[in-house]
Amino acid sequence: MACRYRAHEIRPEDLPMIAAEALAAGLDTPTLCELAALPRNADTRDLRDAFERALAEAAIELPGPDLARRHALRRLATGLVDGEVAPADLVSGDWWETEVETAEEASFVALIPQRECCIEYTLGLDQRAWARELRIAALALASSPPVAPGC
Repeated sequence: MACRYRAHEIRPEDLPMIAAEALAAGLDTPTLCELAALPRNADTRDLRDAFERALAEAAIELPGPDLARRHALRRLATGLVDGEVAPADLVSGDWWETEVETAEEASFVALIPQRECCIEYTLGLDQRAWARELRIAALALASSPPVAPGC
């Protein structure tokens, strides 16, 4: 959750429920209890602050934004391989701006154009060929060793 939080994949109003689920799973810190008791409509800053304090109390390090983004990229590739994400869904994000460090990440990101209208122009492929190449790159990324533990 720390990676997803840092990658902006979790809305602040969802943090109290995430805290409650963590408590139910056996993770217990004073601030986690406090966060679980907050309403969804609490001030966003209070929710974020409580979540970050709960992570610190549990000795869970908040990853840097670049590392969190790389993990999000891997989850996206896994979603594509598993059929949970359509190739066209990748174009809507700013994935092409992701700072990559591995060949698998670079290959996957290189196939994501900035806009859907640019697929043929930027990649020189038709849509089916692009989707096939994207799935191959996604499989390579999803099956590569993780970039760092914990996310």
